[in-house]
Amino acid sequence: MQQSRRQFLKAGALGVAAASSLTSFRTVHAAENNVLKIGLVGCGGRGRGAAMDALTADPNARLVAIGDAFKERADNVARAFKGDQGVGNRIDVTPETTFDGFDAYKKVIDACDVVLLCETPHFRPRSLRYAVEQGKHIFCEKPVAVDAPGIRSVLESAKIAQEKKLQLVSGLCWRYDHNVKEVMKRVQDGAIGDVLAVRETYLVGKLWTQARREGDTEMMFQLRNWYNFTWLSGDFNVEQHIHSLDKAMWVFGDKPPVAAYGVGGRMARTEQPAYGDIYDSMGVVYEYADGRTIYAFARQQDQCFNDVDDYFIGTKGQATVLRGVINGEPVKKVESNMYVQEHQALFDAIHSGGKTYINNGEYMATSTMLAILGRMVCYSGKRLTWDEAINSEQALVPTGYEWDAKPPTLPDENGRYKVEIPGMGPVYHQVVR
Repeated sequence: MQQSRRQFLKAGALGVAAASSLTSFRTVHAAENNVLKIGLVGCGGRGRGAAMDALTADPNARLVAIGDAFKERADNVARAFKGDQGVGNRIDVTPETTFDGFDAYKKVIDACDVVLLCETPHFRPRSLRYAVEQGKHIFCEKPVAVDAPGIRSVLESAKIAQEKKLQLVSGLCWRYDHNVKEVMKRVQDGAIGDVLAVRETYLVGKLWTQARREGDTEMMFQLRNWYNFTWLSGDFNVEQHIHSLDKAMWVFGDKPPVAAYGVGGRMARTEQPAYGDIYDSMGVVYEYADGRTIYAFARQQDQCFNDVDDYFIGTKGQATVLRGVINGEPVKKVESNMYVQEHQALFDAIHSGGKTYINNGEYMATSTMLAILGRMVCYSGKRLTWDEAINSEQALVPTGYEWDAKPPTLPDENGRYKVEIPGMGPVYHQVVR
């Protein structure tokens, strides 16, 4: 049986000291002709988008390897890229560099200079660890983990990347958007005084599901339908709402709260087993020791009021970040493509020859942990401290990484999955699976 993620993370933690003690690192630099070989891990919609954004960001970048758990998805993406009239001449992917299976990430990383980690969130801690061990520069999509052991692994990997001077850029893309950066700069320069409270909203409709395919094992079905299972996505509060929570952390200097409590449940996401075990609504209050507060509301229910924005309340006024309004006055907007700009920042840093260094590892881990904390308090119905949450030993892991392994949640006789009921189970942060 293949190594479980719990075993992997434990082994990775033990290996940090050894990796950090090396005196000579293999760090990838651009070749003399400035060509960078790009590898893509994860061939879903975000992975395909990230690869296109990377190729757009640097005309000398070439896609040389791709990998996905499912062979047909990797093959289809390879064909699609080769047939693209805009970038097809920079696709060097061959059948020999198109990989599938649970170990595809290693083969992609071995073949490239820069890896795009866009696989299902559950797998990102192990992919990130392997990438930094192999001395590769990294673009790492959000969220970076689904549980606290994964977060601790990511923080350790980020430290190794820093010691090796590997560029590490996060997929928390609003940090690279010109207009959002301008609003944040003005707020942090005092435009609304001291920020006392933040209200985050991510109120949208339901997202996608994948039906069970004939012949699929339970592991195959859940991986195809990964968004709808907590162990794979972290729940929607982690996978989607993290963008909003990250801006809240940003304005508070990336300092975590001391505790949180919340309410949440599943009211509209009920009519089919493909909805897995995730919630469809959460509301969380994050408390800081000095009285500052983050109020976070997330919902995925159709035919309801929608709103996605960030509301900052200060001692001298208010700011609405995505709308770009400060104290009632709009901030002039410029053309901005944050998805391309984050890759441009990564490639520019690589081409700088060490003059520029980027490592987004700490904030991408802390913001992900904020979202995980929100899920934990909603699932459990408890008030939890930051320290309790980040030191939790709860690891959302299957019995192994192979197609016949058992996921941590299994269907009942009616094909439905258990959904956490607040107050009705063991204290969530004490559960060890």
